[in-house]
Amino acid sequence: MNIAQINSEIAEQKNQLLNHSLYQKVQNIEDLHCFLESHVYAVWDFMSLLKALQAKLTCTTTPWFATTNPETRYLINEIVLAEETDLSIDGRRLSHFEMYLEAMEACGANTSGIINFLEEVQSIQNIFVAIKKSQLHPKIKSFLDFTFQVIEHGKSHEIAAAFTFGREDLIPSMFTEILQNFQKNFPETDLKQLIYYFERHIELDADEHGPMAMQMITELCENDPKKWEEVATISVLALEKRIELWNAIEEQLSLTMEPA
Repeated sequence: MNIAQINSEIAEQKNQLLNHSLYQKVQNIEDLHCFLESHVYAVWDFMSLLKALQAKLTCTTTPWFATTNPETRYLINEIVLAEETDLSIDGRRLSHFEMYLEAMEACGANTSGIINFLEEVQSIQNIFVAIKKSQLHPKIKSFLDFTFQVIEHGKSHEIAAAFTFGREDLIPSMFTEILQNFQKNFPETDLKQLIYYFERHIELDADEHGPMAMQMITELCENDPKKWEEVATISVLALEKRIELWNAIEEQLSLTMEPA
């Protein structure tokens, strides 16, 4: 198996995501806020997938020892550099998650949900208990639980699969669609930071991180059929969980549209 075959395996789920009815449901500023307040959990747990890969594929402890594959080590460190310390719209160094929070605040979305959740995660010191105890939509809980199960129990190539095919490879096309709708539907709203965030993701993921992540998968799996099969399985599951997340946001939008 190879990258082309993985793309064939996930084509159905990817097509469902790229043509999801959610995109057409974001019609006003309240809808936008609802979308952002749920999608932010995916922005956050993406960073955990990334740091799990860094922990497995580079040396993050002392004493330092060189890990086996210098090429993979370089790829993951390059992605971490941009995701964790990119330049914000006003030239400050911020993670993409921090940029997203600032963009939410700038357009009037509520960040208290994600901030309170992260405080609970730090307090409880058990991500699975924190997810279970939260008041999040069940499908958002399932989405987060899957991510951290992969991090907890997955092999390097499985974590890389969730990262690459469930996230990085999908982001450019998905965010382009969202961005076009935002610009069309909210011309009077200050979305500069949000648009910057999306455009930065499109630029990085399409031109740099996407190809890097594909190369990382190839380096990790080499000619091992079992590893390629496991990558295919995790990739399909990751996309199905992403579809669930989109369904959850769509359900929440439907509730806000119902008459009182």
